[in-house]
Amino acid sequence: MPTTADPQALTAYEHIAPVYDQFTAHHDYELWLGNLLAAAAEHGHEGDSLLDVGCGTGASFLPMLDRGWRVVASDLSPAMAAQARAKANGRARVTVADLRDLPEFGRFDLVWCLDDAINYLANRTELAQALRGLAANLAPTGLLIFDVNTLLTYRTFFADVQEVAADGVIMRWQGESSSEFQAGSTAQATFTVTESGGQETSARHRQRHFTPTEIHEAMALAGLELVAGFGHGYDAVLEQPLDESVHTKAVYLSRRPR
Repeated sequence: MPTTADPQALTAYEHIAPVYDQFTAHHDYELWLGNLLAAAAEHGHEGDSLLDVGCGTGASFLPMLDRGWRVVASDLSPAMAAQARAKANGRARVTVADLRDLPEFGRFDLVWCLDDAINYLANRTELAQALRGLAANLAPTGLLIFDVNTLLTYRTFFADVQEVAADGVIMRWQGESSSEFQAGSTAQATFTVTESGGQETSARHRQRHFTPTEIHEAMALAGLELVAGFGHGYDAVLEQPLDESVHTKAVYLSRRPR
């Protein structure tokens, strides 16, 4: 079982941390999280304690604090976690932890791991280990929500070039995949930051596509049962059934058997 942070993923997020909020400024987190909470409530979720794993700079839990939730959060990257901690301003406990070797922070009504974190796991063994760690933090009636990128994402965003300029900095995402990306494969992209003075730094992002079958098998190994599965596109509207050729993300709701 891994006990240290994955060097590639850690390097990628330490590098992107200073500009992450600028690069993702177009994301509507309020809409997205609101839709996830509605789905959770529809499937019997109750309570107000949240563990946010892979919290990034805090965008996935700050709206929950504003809703009155009690939050503990973690991220692989110390730089990302530091930003989240500063934004929380004492309202949440934010720490550094590896998804593959997750501590037991407590028992939570809701545990989630959102926005690409799962896809940085290298294989099915790491996936099952991560899900075990997430499940170990669930209250007896708690609900786990996590997402993964779909084939469509790896055939488009990971095959595309996107450039964002903000605050005198140019951020460039250079996908290295193609429209022929195959299920269960690994995709790569290079993220480059060019400062106003011309200094340029780059880091590689490597993600593994996990098929629905692999997800279901890993959930079973982790002692979890599937509650519901959805797909959504950039509009963040949850839809069934999941279609990897239409949706950019797959969303899974699961829990420990009652």
